Formats: sequence, C-alpha cells, structure tokens
Amino acid sequence: MSMPDFLIIGAQKAGTSSLYYYLKQHPQIYMSPIKELHFFTYEGEKSNRSFSTAKHNESFAVVDNIEDYQKIFQAAPESSLVGEASPSYIYAPKAAERIKYHIPNAKLIAILRHPAERAYSNFLHAIRQNHEPLQDFKQALQQEETRIRDNSGFLWHYKSKGFYYKQLSRYLDLFDRSQIKICLYEDLKTNPVGVVKDLFEFLEVDSSFEPDVSRKYNVSVVPKNLLLNTLITNLKPIKPALKTLLPDGVRHYIRSQVFDTPPPISPEMRKQLIEGYREDILQMQDLLGRDLSGWLK
Repeated sequence: MSMPDFLIIGAQKAGTSSLYYYLKQHPQIYMSPIKELHFFTYEGEKSNRSFSTAKHNESFAVVDNIEDYQKIFQAAPESSLVGEASPSYIYAPKAAERIKYHIPNAKLIAILRHPAERAYSNFLHAIRQNHEPLQDFKQALQQEETRIRDNSGFLWHYKSKGFYYKQLSRYLDLFDRSQIKICLYEDLKTNPVGVVKDLFEFLEVDSSFEPDVSRKYNVSVVPKNLLLNTLITNLKPIKPALKTLLPDGVRHYIRSQVFDTPPPISPEMRKQLIEGYREDILQMQDLLGRDLSGWLK
C-alpha cells in the first residue's frame, strides 16, 4: 500500500495551504485529496475526531490508523511523487519518531513565519473556526499554560508553536539534513514562484513547470458577526457541494460580507512574544544561515 514520499510538516498559519495547492498542480506530484491527515500526530490515539468517510472534509481529517491512512493514497499513480500536508507534525512530540519509523526516507518540508505574527494568526484562525471563546489575544495567551495543563488541543497552543528550533531539533536528530527543506513564509509572499520551483528541485521533479500562484489560500480574516460566523461554520459538511453550486463571484461576495481584514497584532503583545522567542530565533538564524533580524522587530 502507498505511503507518502514527502510531507509538509508545518508550521500552522505559515503558508502550508498555499504550498499544498501549488505543489498539487505539478503533473508529477500527487497530493492527498484531503490536505491535512494528522496521522503521525495521532497514530493509535483514538478520539472522537478520528477519521471516517462521513466526518472528514476536503481539507482536514484525523486519521489514527495506518490502514485508513494508506487507503487515502491508493489512487496515486505509480509514477507520481506522493505527498500530504499536516501542519501539526512540526509541533507534535511523537510525530518525528513515527515518521522515521514508517517512512524513514521521506523528504520533509517546513515553512516558518515570524513567530509572533504566526501566533496571532493562529488565534484569529481559531476565532474564525468558532473554536476560541476568548476574543482578546492577550487573555488567550494568559490562559495558554492552563489550557496545555488541561490537555487542550494543539490549536490553542498559540505561543508554544512558535519555538521552531526546538521543534525542528527532533527532526534534525532523526533525519539527514538533506531530507529537510526549510523555507520562509516571508519568501513565499514576495517570491512564490521562486519558492515553489525551489521545492520542485528539492523533490526532484521537473522544476521548469510554472505553477499558478495567483491565489493565496487560508488567509487570516475575522468575522464581522459572531452569530453569522457560527452559522457559516456549521455549514462545513455541505461546503464542498456549495463550492460546486455557487460561482466564484458569489462565494467571494458572501465571504466579503461575513469576514473582514483583521487588525494587526498590538505592539505590546508583539514585543512580549518576541522577547520570549529571541533565543529560539537566534538559533534558527544560525541553522539557516540567514538574517532573521526581521523576526526580532
């Protein structure tokens, strides 16, 4: 049965959705039909979020057993390079070991973002998904340690998910450095074609292929009306059908009426987070051999 040749391991809210859809365009690449599978995060950990054909949507599932995981790739052509994108892998404590056990030769792609901005975007995403009852980012950060102690899901680990060097060290200890590609969200924003073509080279597929990068995926927004946002969120099971029935223009108009561009992170919270991340940022700077001083501002 099929297993992936490569994984996009994270980070959440750092461009993994865009990478998934851009790589999916390549004729030599087969991406899982469900973007996020989270198998290596939750293998063997039964929960009420576990995968079933009735419960998943086109972008998210929790697959906790290898039989279901392999079935998802069974339609992949033999000649294709197979991949999936689950942003929890970079953060989940056991994911690196599970990946090493099941697919030791896999190539791994990590995309990283200014950690304070990533944390704030993660918070906004939780609000948009109707999973965050707190509307104040500062208050949510104050509750984070309590939530972690109470075994809350990774979604609410806003600050904790930004210590990239600590998280990547688990992979660097287990995999050859040549198997790991680290790119930056900031580069994806300014030069998306260059980033994607660089990934084509890393994956050893035809790098002359020109991806369409005109669309940005899973962009941060905030709901204009919480009640309406709850209604939209509850429509998830029929969203694939609505996408087929409604023209793009209609869907974009509805989106513009429901969501708004979020305000930027407050200078106070930005400074506080950066101070916490400072040492990790400097370690990432040394690892990448790149100037990350922008992450310290």
